Amino acid sequence: MDVSRLGEPDIEIWALRIWIHGREFEESEEYWDGNWLRATALCVEGGGSVQVHGPIVHTSGLVSFLNDCERIHETLRGMANLECMEPNLRVELAMSDSKGGLTAVVRITPDHLCQEHTFRFGADQSYLPGLITGLRQVVGKFPIRGEPG
Repeated sequence: MDVSRLGEPDIEIWALRIWIHGREFEESEEYWDGNWLRATALCVEGGGSVQVHGPIVHTSGLVSFLNDCERIHETLRGMANLECMEPNLRVELAMSDSKGGLTAVVRITPDHLCQEHTFRFGADQSYLPGLITGLRQVVGKFPIRGEPG
């Protein structure tokens, strides 16, 4: 997929860009089927480039990640993880020191049976407000439907 046609990403985490295209099952109000989001994720860093797309993100994972990002931004302690149920994408953020140092690990693969790709980044808490804003916008546009059962 040519990401140049996608415009600005909905979520950015250093060299990881995520575009949310819509719900996989637009009409479903059921928790499991109604909350899968079609997405494209692209991570480009240091000569490496990995892209995945499809219904790989569940709204509940974004909400949990948002809550964790808000918490670590306030406390400058702890971790925030984007735990996608599908094995194509995972993001781990960790506060590395009391001065706001932040590390990020992105695991991304188009084929989890044959490939593993890991990117590591270091930054500081100044990246969190933009990430939090992007997550809030996506969760506002695609709120959780139904109740887990």
